[in-house]
Amino acid sequence: MDGLMEIKGKPAKLCEEPEDDLSLGRFAMAIFGGAGDLAQRKLLPALYLLYLKGRIGGDFTLVGLGHTQLTDETYRELAGHAVKEFLPGSFDEKKCAEFVSHLGYLSGDMGDAKLYAALSRKLAGCSAAGGAAPNIVLYLAVPPDVLETITVNLGQSGLCAGALAGKIIVEKPFGADRASAARLNALLRRSFSEDRIYRIDHYLGKDTVQNMLYFRFGNSIFEPLWNRRYIDHVQITVAEEIGIEHRGRFYEQAGVVRDIIQNHMMQLLALTAMEPPVGFDADRIRDEKVKVLRTVRPAPANGGPSAVFGQYGPGNVGGAPAKGYRQEDRVSPASDSPTFFCGKFFLDSWRWSGVPFYLRSGKRLPGRRTAIHVQFKAAPLQIFGGSCEALEPNALVFDIEPREKISLLLNVKQPGISRKLSSVDMELDYEDSFGARQHSPYERLLIDCVRGDLTLFAREDEVDTTWSIIDPLMKSWQDGPRPEFPNYAAGSPGPEEAALLMERDGRRWRDI
Repeated sequence: MDGLMEIKGKPAKLCEEPEDDLSLGRFAMAIFGGAGDLAQRKLLPALYLLYLKGRIGGDFTLVGLGHTQLTDETYRELAGHAVKEFLPGSFDEKKCAEFVSHLGYLSGDMGDAKLYAALSRKLAGCSAAGGAAPNIVLYLAVPPDVLETITVNLGQSGLCAGALAGKIIVEKPFGADRASAARLNALLRRSFSEDRIYRIDHYLGKDTVQNMLYFRFGNSIFEPLWNRRYIDHVQITVAEEIGIEHRGRFYEQAGVVRDIIQNHMMQLLALTAMEPPVGFDADRIRDEKVKVLRTVRPAPANGGPSAVFGQYGPGNVGGAPAKGYRQEDRVSPASDSPTFFCGKFFLDSWRWSGVPFYLRSGKRLPGRRTAIHVQFKAAPLQIFGGSCEALEPNALVFDIEPREKISLLLNVKQPGISRKLSSVDMELDYEDSFGARQHSPYERLLIDCVRGDLTLFAREDEVDTTWSIIDPLMKSWQDGPRPEFPNYAAGSPGPEEAALLMERDGRRWRDI
């Protein structure tokens, strides 16, 4: 039967909506920090993949800008090396040569008006090349302390109005606190309307994160259970096996709370806890996320019962010795910048009243894993005898990294004549089920920006609300007595106090 399939004798109509046209028309992109680490590791490879897949046609221009002295030719060589290094399985020499032929480079100081005048001429040349005016994107892949300088110069250069008016992408962390984020937003709004400001968080480009919405609101069996009556608690973990690598200067300023908690983890919390939106457009979804964030009750910090800070010391990771944070490049030997945080948060809302949300993130942990663990309440009666005292409650787990999958933990009877129960996982693995390898989240986000879809980007009030949660944490941390750092070894699960935080509530962290 066309368009139908048999399910237990009953025909079920398949959803045959046409796939979105995600190809990009004529566009020009300027990457501030175009020779930097983010550009080489993520942006250039993602753009190459879009070109390889036919999402980008031949009518585009990419301009890198930065302090590094490069010519157009040497920048193309750098971009080709980056694609080959970070996408070895997708590298095609001919296609890569075609792709980099569209690249150019401008060297200069980010505070020098001449750099912006040169960029204006370059982009004006693209507009004059014929055809429709290009869709212009300005990507700020730069450290936070340069954002204000670039924003001011863009406003004075004519790159925000008229024929060259474009969209602007700003990387996290967006500000260092609520006040600095408000200043940056005010600067941006002088030159760009809110619908042209794309505050990017690459976690929102991951399929499993987006699937939180599709899974919750596309399957009626879970939504009635998604509340305080049936859910015991929620754990959100962003664990990394690596240290800070080459980001010592950045981490000394940001620490794990500004780097991960304020953006990635608050976004994951909001998607987990939000109410059903009345429509699937950008502002309706973002409205619901803001509503959730406004209900978050900030946890007390620094030695209080609901928050733990940590910093890794020397240890062993993956069978190899690993140095401590204070021995990393560009880090003070007496640094007290935290590389680990866990905390218990409550949402003062009807749906979630009394349900704790445990957030945990750290560097140099035993493995790499990003996951949302929704644990349901235990069965009210123990009816299976003494052999089942340790029966696991049901749980729904969204794994985001390193492998995208969704698991449902159930209790079932073991085969045979005994009455013994076991916990088993019903698992959907994206790669196994759909035959597709995990893609770069930047592919989706770059497409959405060029096409003007703001759904997966943070709005100004989202940023302000997350900082209103984080600022009290950081103030208490800065004003109160500090734990003695380092307080966990590289390769360990974190400070002992992190385990105690859960044990006091009769719970435990799930394995990394």
